[in-house]
Amino acid sequence: MKLFESGSKPLAQKIIPPAILLIILAAAIVLPQMRLVSILTGASMLMYIVLSSAWNIFSGPTGYVSLATSAFFGLGVYMSAFFSNVLPLWVLMLLGAAAAFVLAVIVGAITLRLRGVYFTIFTFGLVELLRNVILWFELRNTGRRGRFVAGASVETVYYHLLVLLVILLVVAFIIKKSRFGKALVSIGESEDAAEHVGISTTLVKLTAFAIGSAFVGAVGAAMATRWTYIDPTIAFDILLSFLPVLMVILGGNRTIAGPVIGAAVFVYLQEILRATHYYKIFIGAIMIVAILFLREGIVGLLLQALSNIRAKLKGGASNANP
Repeated sequence: MKLFESGSKPLAQKIIPPAILLIILAAAIVLPQMRLVSILTGASMLMYIVLSSAWNIFSGPTGYVSLATSAFFGLGVYMSAFFSNVLPLWVLMLLGAAAAFVLAVIVGAITLRLRGVYFTIFTFGLVELLRNVILWFELRNTGRRGRFVAGASVETVYYHLLVLLVILLVVAFIIKKSRFGKALVSIGESEDAAEHVGISTTLVKLTAFAIGSAFVGAVGAAMATRWTYIDPTIAFDILLSFLPVLMVILGGNRTIAGPVIGAAVFVYLQEILRATHYYKIFIGAIMIVAILFLREGIVGLLLQALSNIRAKLKGGASNANP
């Protein structure tokens, strides 16, 4: 019971999210030993977990809502499409990450001086810009809309995504505990105040934006080898810009575990409800409930329940010892 005593509340809050992460990672390692359909679902789940966690590196603490995820994902897809015949998967993922990182630096240097809805609108427009540029390039040079990609087995893609997720979680943890992470939080609380105390807000935002984007590009490069055929509409699917935001809201953006849990729950519910004709309505209703009633996400709800249990135990101890 000491875990719930007043002096140990922070300890409980530190233990719960990492414990959940360890459980999810352990399940992810065991999953490939199950049926093939489970591995396919697991690969999709890992993709969304990485996308959500990468989005949360920048947007979570700063409050800047980026809708450019699909742009960086699609860029990674096309890096894989161009070079999948000559390079192994891990090199393709590095190429996708590098291309997304460079694009994020260029775009971020231009747009991260914008605030609020202006930044969001610009990042949304970036997706459409890249999609149309790639479409024009393909039609002009190949005469076709899309191209085939050398495929990789689902197990290979799965394990590469799992390694990528572990690296991402380590990076997210280091950022969160560092002075850099505290600078991101201070920008979210008051960017003007952060500038006044000497934080180079544009550089800090640009760095976090580029780091998160690199992981998104790596995911795109990996998933392209599963689809085998891609075109600009598939690669730059606009839903991939919105779904990670919704998943972070569902799980909670204040902890590293939040996006992981939100994405895992979302994909699991999607697989269960997909058999019905109204699964999109159900998913939409779930997200509305999360936005209205789960302001801190599932992780926040768990921590609140933990706090209530602690309060009741403390109250019971006080009554037992008047």
